[in-house]
Amino acid sequence: MTQLSHVDEHGRVRMVDTGDKQITQRRAVASARVLMNQETVSALREHRTPKGDPLEAARLAGIMGAKRTADLIPLCHPLPLTHVDVQATVKDDGVLLTAEASTNAQTGVEMEALTAVSIAALTVYDMCKALEKGMTITEIRLESKTGGKSGDYEREPAGA
Repeated sequence: MTQLSHVDEHGRVRMVDTGDKQITQRRAVASARVLMNQETVSALREHRTPKGDPLEAARLAGIMGAKRTADLIPLCHPLPLTHVDVQATVKDDGVLLTAEASTNAQTGVEMEALTAVSIAALTVYDMCKALEKGMTITEIRLESKTGGKSGDYEREPAGA
């Protein structure tokens, strides 16, 4: 069995030492969806949500979440983020969230992008729960990443 990077020789979890890795420019994009009924989608489009604008609150929460990733994910390294952007778009079936995170560091920024869309999705839910409790947060996933030893990654388009 190959040595696990986050487990020491005694089977204890550990934070990987990235001290010898080269600092490179890294970028990751992640997405998530919040599925909701047509009445809730209409309320979003018509700006009739009781707590204010869920999309702007979600964008800000996602940015804040990306900055706190190392506080939330136990073995994640704190990274000096150079950029975080979260987009929220109303679709026919709910809200599509996309987050982009960038850094110049010794380890990747995927977890920051994934955390950003996760927190943004939870914020959409919180801001709209007075209208609908049955919303579904789904499809939290990495779309792409660049930089680092493992190289670039681009999710295959659906149906490819």
